[in-house]
Amino acid sequence: MGDVAMTVPVIRALVEQHPNLRVTVVSRPFFKPFFKGIQRVDFFSVDVKKKHKGFLGLIRLYQEIKKMKPDYFADFHNVLRAQIVRTLCKFSGIQTAALDKGRAAKKALTRAENKVFQPVQTMVENHVQTLGKLGFTVEMHTPTFPVVPKLAPELKEFCQEEGKTWIGIAPFAQYDSKVYPLDLMQKVVDELAEQENCVIFLFGGGEKEIALLNQLKRDNYNVIVMAGKVKLEVEMNLIQHLDVMLSMDSGNAHIAAMLGVKVVTLWGATHPYAGFAPFNQPMSYCLTADRQKYPLLPTSVYGNKVVEGYEDAMRTIDPIQVCSKVMSVAQSK
Repeated sequence: MGDVAMTVPVIRALVEQHPNLRVTVVSRPFFKPFFKGIQRVDFFSVDVKKKHKGFLGLIRLYQEIKKMKPDYFADFHNVLRAQIVRTLCKFSGIQTAALDKGRAAKKALTRAENKVFQPVQTMVENHVQTLGKLGFTVEMHTPTFPVVPKLAPELKEFCQEEGKTWIGIAPFAQYDSKVYPLDLMQKVVDELAEQENCVIFLFGGGEKEIALLNQLKRDNYNVIVMAGKVKLEVEMNLIQHLDVMLSMDSGNAHIAAMLGVKVVTLWGATHPYAGFAPFNQPMSYCLTADRQKYPLLPTSVYGNKVVEGYEDAMRTIDPIQVCSKVMSVAQSK
């Protein structure tokens, strides 16, 4: 989800800066709302479970793409499935380019010995570079974002406190090493809930996460669990109305960022230097675990590698520090 969200600002800038261009995004149907409202951007849904499953399904996908008569094929994913379709497009005369993930630099950043602790090229910059291979320059220094719409009617029952500071919290991530300990997150939620001018919205998905979110809510009247309540498009509408989103290194951070919302992120085994910091957010909005106490950080690009003795790295991020940063960012202009 985060990978797709990071393409949105790039595609928005591409069509804005090249008015004669029309783009078709080829992705899973779940992500279609990400691109809604971007002029001259169409969406083609891929059915990886049935119609486009397996090699024959990819042949079918290629044939359907070819019928669109594209001039260019930009592969923003560069995994096996995309590589096969890209190769078929190239053989048929379509100009192609693929994402360079910068694996060597990321490996140098995350290895235990001879670590090179410096920022690698961001994923947004990688996507811009991919488009450059096709001859399209894209400038990302002055990005534009969608206009904040009216609050969706489906949200009225949850959002009665207009005029207050709206804070979103997305406390989960794909891997445990990227998740702020729930006892500390409880302190964050309780502290923010004590602010009379604040409303806190908790985001997540699935039965397990919903149960944990309800625990975080406790009996705080101004904490609202949004997980499982509305569809993605409506949830995005709510996110656009937030003053700030507090998130792990996860997809929710990138969704908020692509919508132009301020994002505070918490980092454990991973680090914003690995290229996955939310788009257009100051580095000061990224709160990282203590590298003096845990010098091998970051130990992983994606958080899927567990290093013995580093299980409590995120506990070095003080809940009071988190609350202070969230409130200062929410109130900043």
